[in-house]
Amino acid sequence: MRKEITLTVNNKEYTLPVKPGEMLATLLRQRLRLTGTKIGCDEAECGACTVLVDGEPMMSCIYPAERADGKTILTIEGLAEQVYEVIKLHPLQEAFVQHGAVQCGFCIPGQIMTAYALLKRNPNPTSDEIRYALKDTLCRCAGYPSIENAILAAAHTLRTGEPLPAPKVPDSIHSHAVVGLTHIRPDAIEKVTGKAIFTDDLVFDDMLYACAKRALVPHAILKSLDISKAQKLEGVAAVLTAEDIPGEHTHGLVIFDWPAIVGIGERIRYVGDTIAIVAAETPEIVEQAVDLIEAEFELLPVISNPVQALQDDQPQLHENGNLLKHIKVRKGNMDAGFENADVIIEHTYHTQIADHAFMEPECSIAVPRPDGRMEIYVGSQIPYQDRSQVARVLGWDENRVRIVGQKVGGGFGGKEDIAGQIHSALLANETQRPVKLLFNRHESLMVHPKRHATQIRIKLGAKSDGRIIAILTELFGDTGAYASLGEKVMTRATTHSAGPYDVENVRADCYAMYTNNPPAGAFRGFGVTQSAFAVESTIDMLAEKLNIDPVELRRMNALHVGSITNTGQVLTESVGLVECIDRVEKEMLTRNAKPFEPVVDPDNPHLVRSWGFAVAYKNTGLGGGAPDISNADIEMFEDGTFEIRSSAAELGQGLVTVMQLVVSEELGVPPQQVRVLVMDTDLTPNGGPTTASRQTYLTGNASRYAAIALRNSISAYLAEQFDIDPGLIQFKDGFVHLRSKKISFGEIASEMKRMGQMPRALYEYEAPKTQPLGTGGDMHFAYSFAAQAAEVEVNTLTGEVKVLNVITANDVGMAVNPLGLQGQVEGGVMMGLGYCLTEEFIVKDGYVVTDYLARYRMPGIMLTPKITAIIVEHPAAEGPYGAKGVGEICSIPTAPAITNAIYNAVGVRFDRIPVDQEVIAKALWQLD
Repeated sequence: MRKEITLTVNNKEYTLPVKPGEMLATLLRQRLRLTGTKIGCDEAECGACTVLVDGEPMMSCIYPAERADGKTILTIEGLAEQVYEVIKLHPLQEAFVQHGAVQCGFCIPGQIMTAYALLKRNPNPTSDEIRYALKDTLCRCAGYPSIENAILAAAHTLRTGEPLPAPKVPDSIHSHAVVGLTHIRPDAIEKVTGKAIFTDDLVFDDMLYACAKRALVPHAILKSLDISKAQKLEGVAAVLTAEDIPGEHTHGLVIFDWPAIVGIGERIRYVGDTIAIVAAETPEIVEQAVDLIEAEFELLPVISNPVQALQDDQPQLHENGNLLKHIKVRKGNMDAGFENADVIIEHTYHTQIADHAFMEPECSIAVPRPDGRMEIYVGSQIPYQDRSQVARVLGWDENRVRIVGQKVGGGFGGKEDIAGQIHSALLANETQRPVKLLFNRHESLMVHPKRHATQIRIKLGAKSDGRIIAILTELFGDTGAYASLGEKVMTRATTHSAGPYDVENVRADCYAMYTNNPPAGAFRGFGVTQSAFAVESTIDMLAEKLNIDPVELRRMNALHVGSITNTGQVLTESVGLVECIDRVEKEMLTRNAKPFEPVVDPDNPHLVRSWGFAVAYKNTGLGGGAPDISNADIEMFEDGTFEIRSSAAELGQGLVTVMQLVVSEELGVPPQQVRVLVMDTDLTPNGGPTTASRQTYLTGNASRYAAIALRNSISAYLAEQFDIDPGLIQFKDGFVHLRSKKISFGEIASEMKRMGQMPRALYEYEAPKTQPLGTGGDMHFAYSFAAQAAEVEVNTLTGEVKVLNVITANDVGMAVNPLGLQGQVEGGVMMGLGYCLTEEFIVKDGYVVTDYLARYRMPGIMLTPKITAIIVEHPAAEGPYGAKGVGEICSIPTAPAITNAIYNAVGVRFDRIPVDQEVIAKALWQLD
């Protein structure tokens, strides 16, 4: 047996002892500390771990380290050149930065290394060749068009020596000196070089490794638990059960109904429930210990769907029963509306459970400090709420807990709930040693909350001219075992269930139900994705019945300034829906004069094409009467730089760019002069949750007004020092100008500090007040709007569907950074495409079937259509420079646009997603 291996990594030779069973990714990350190589799945499915072995791209998570003996390895850290203190990026890295191909950054090392190998063997690849090379390298942020364009640009530069071709991104029509123009992300360079640190990249001295023992049964009473064998295993430092929790036993974002650990005699509500937690010296020992824990259960009947959960004869999962919330919307007179209708359409739709499938599995590291405090390193969407929930279970004051936010490898709503934060903290408190708890992909899929599965019945009444006069909806939402954000998500589904239409009579009833499925919570689109599929499908059915063009039908009923929403809100500004419709229609008509008619491929009559159309709207911010607040803190330093700080989470969506740009704009300095610090509850003020497309509006405004407050403070100081009217002082070109003199910010900072004045400002921004549902008035302070057209090709023999083109227009108020906006739109469309065609998280009788990433069919670059993104800007008066949000709206209309296109192509109407190609094929065979 070989005792040592010798390998060359990034031009440096290493001789290392063999570790049986070790994979190359683990060797690189843990022994050589080359953490740029990421592990997203450990099953060779995502490609994040790709490195070059003797010039060939290999997925290092399944490549045995022993096989690397005598081989040459290239990782992302070895791609750039360093000349003295200057790092020269490889053209591929530079192109990924310049073309906005970097979002969360977790998959980027794998993308770049795969592309590097391609360009080495093929310096002039076509788009098809690029897509084939990257077919097994996934990006959940899904900026695949930007990735492809970056590779094409780098290939051009490597072949010709010419500068990189610039990305084609239109600036905002409302652009200022800085905002509204195209800028690169401030964190992009560290993400393309492998220097970006995510939670699992961290190592602390004397660190233990943790794991939870899961129930693995969907509904039961825990009768007994034997941890003795695990406790006796050498290397185990602690085994904790519910009896060891010092504080409260439950946690939650809205309702405290989720047990940190289920105790003996208590109810198991889903397979992911924790019954014990273990810390040990190595990951291998902790896995052995978990397997040694023995449990006995009294199995109970399983509730598998929300309609079943509402029936009287079902077991009650929580103290207050199975109904989490009955949500109601009432507007007008439904009976009169349907009596006056010339045509009525009624149909029922079903949407599936879906998983966020972010590339970075959940990881938390808890570090006890000598002063009795606990630091928790984690990539979270709500750092301050993490802090409060951890403190609650520890039984501590919140100030004893510090959340140190790390870069987040994708979230999309899936990192709002507690994952390992509480468990690692309990074990670290018990052992007084740092504890890392890293989910593997199997555990991640099983445990974290999902997108709600829904059943939605729609009854729609209209006049013969197409005017919609009544919409009734009944929704059942599967919120799973625990509340999470289920009430909030299903409220959005309900309030948006009649679509972005001006309808006089609306009634909606939603039953958000507990079941024994994994919990359901926040997911990009936040419930509106589900209801949009239902209502937009029904609108197309109405258009067909009345023989009215589906675009014109939507245009005549669209919300506009002066409309009253379903919840009684009068829209007074920033309603760009009609412009979105007009611009998408115009672009679609340039491709096909009769887009909704089927077109048969003359060379292959089994291929039929057609277009589909859909629209959507989505609130910005929390709304519903909840105070919506964000804080930002800015400081000026003696080197002339600034730092803007907020705990708001950067998930890859571009918040740090927004914060940097608004400060740059207000202070008249280059963006590079502004640093951004986020996600640290000790060092940054509370920015609220990264959810509801709120951060550009809320934290963008907080950052802007903090910068204005600092600017005013500087002006007041200089006015007194130089006896000048503050109004004559100008901030531009990186200096402060007064009369004929210009002063650097570094000089000002030094002088202000010398005079005892701190060059710093804190601003708390509160969004315009909103009203609770059912009370009338403004339920939300802003809405974004979108229209999409999708062209599909259906194979009538196999039922296979390809999306060829998507045209999307989004009213975002104002595009603060058009390059970042484009990436959000591309990713949103791809997420909507996957939701429609391929993705389903399968749970059978409470047991998880989709337990590996390979079983969750997330779309890769091969399924990417041509995406044409149109920026529509109807500014919101209170938004920063008019901006609203784009993170969610861009994904909401995609599914119905595709299913409407399928119907137009082959006459098969889908009322259930994801689309099953066998259903299409069977329906077409029956038609024949």
